[in-house]
Amino acid sequence: MKNYLLAIFSGLLLALAWPTYGLPLLAFLGFIPLLIAEKNIRLSDTKRKGLKTLATSYLAFLVWNSITTWWLWYSSAFGMFFAILVNSLLMALVFLIYHKVANKLPSKIHLVFLPAIWMAFEKFHLNWDFSWPWLNLGNVFSEYTSWIQWYEFTGTFGGALWIWIVNIGLFKTYEKYQEHKSTKILSIGVGKNVLCITIPIIISFLILNNYEEGNKTIEAVIIQPNVDPYTEKYGQSNTEIAAGLIQQAKDKLDENTDYLIAPETVFSDTFPIDQFDRSQQKNMLSTLSKNNDNLNIIVGADFYRLYQQDERPTSTANRTQRGDWVDWYNAAAQINKTGKSQFYIKSKLVVGVENFPFKPILEPLLGNIMLDLGGTIATRSIQKERGVFTSNTGEFVAAPIICYESVYGEFVTGYIKKGANFLTIITNDAWWDRTQGHMQHLSYAKLRAIETRRSIARSANTGVSAFINEKGEVMSTLAYEIKGTLKGVITINDKKTFYVQYGDYIARIAVLIAGLIILFAIARKKS
Repeated sequence: MKNYLLAIFSGLLLALAWPTYGLPLLAFLGFIPLLIAEKNIRLSDTKRKGLKTLATSYLAFLVWNSITTWWLWYSSAFGMFFAILVNSLLMALVFLIYHKVANKLPSKIHLVFLPAIWMAFEKFHLNWDFSWPWLNLGNVFSEYTSWIQWYEFTGTFGGALWIWIVNIGLFKTYEKYQEHKSTKILSIGVGKNVLCITIPIIISFLILNNYEEGNKTIEAVIIQPNVDPYTEKYGQSNTEIAAGLIQQAKDKLDENTDYLIAPETVFSDTFPIDQFDRSQQKNMLSTLSKNNDNLNIIVGADFYRLYQQDERPTSTANRTQRGDWVDWYNAAAQINKTGKSQFYIKSKLVVGVENFPFKPILEPLLGNIMLDLGGTIATRSIQKERGVFTSNTGEFVAAPIICYESVYGEFVTGYIKKGANFLTIITNDAWWDRTQGHMQHLSYAKLRAIETRRSIARSANTGVSAFINEKGEVMSTLAYEIKGTLKGVITINDKKTFYVQYGDYIARIAVLIAGLIILFAIARKKS
């Protein structure tokens, strides 16, 4: 019973550390109760230690996942239960692997293995078909950006490593105190770990106070339509939507406006992508640039491309009832005076809603179960490499990040490597109502600004739309469930940060270390 209470305590500490309501200092303590529980089980005379470790850690992670991501219920009840139960199980399996290794190796090795295997798991969770990195540890500081300005060198895995170093340091202090009952040992141990917390924060403040943003600026207007996706969005034609966007934007635009940005799938009436340049909705929006030759308009749209042939044209194409093939796209399009639109296809898709994970294997087994996630058995197509939108003057290059893609740090660096000097995020967070979902999504965007040192213009259907500077500071917002426009000026930056150049190198090192220690543990077992 004691170990289960310790597990619940760990889950509560991690949940209460989480943005946007939490205090991230609690993350430096969050794993200690669970580490104590695991050690209790490992050193006990009980049977089935592995199963008990799995159950105990599953309880901790179930509490954490439930409190922080329950809001998925508003999109799909099935999706919420699936995400929470499966993500908690994956985390518990990581802890079970740690338990097995700890049985074979001394603490100096297995306490290095734990952060390594955890970060290896987080890296894996960023890239497989069931990707759900919402609770990756480095995200916990998104509301305290003044603490983590060094993310431009490490990305969020630097934050994860920081959390693990302190948790393990305090756990070792607890072990020594239990052994010696010495207040001096306790004081020294706590003092060392307090320094481990404060020194990176001091470094961050020094970086923050000395950082200079770019000199060149962009004036942008963000549209927030505030259309309810459950009742309104899919009942309007694209021309009706275009007319509404024009009505919202026209009074905000002037000869100095460089960008007009509308949210994800604002054109929700699915349209052939190859015909967009000849469409009425594009022609209507193009009238906005009649008094400003330099205006660039970025909009989200549902597109498709039809292939009238027998053979499958792409790996993501879906068979239609007529027997031909179609690719479905969640896309962004840029319109300007050049006349030819630029397109980007969303490439990080929401599991179940936009893609059928492991479709060739699971579709024959599960049938239409993905419909229960609020999505479709049809998989949307993706763009293998990042794409950017270049302004008609060639001076500005926008990263057209679509919704969920903004949660992925190294993924976003791909836009910068293609030349993006500022970021746009177009999204629709209305599915989660007035919960932590849309607030956390906005908060995570600040991490991308620091990692890349790029300003952000964020257009969200129902909010929160925002301008974020290169330091990750929110400069202005348009509140949730408000229809309106937001006008602002942001900087552009052409420099590449260390993180942009090298990405998740900390995670890759962690994968190597974890692999070597696992091999060592196996070899030791055999000997």
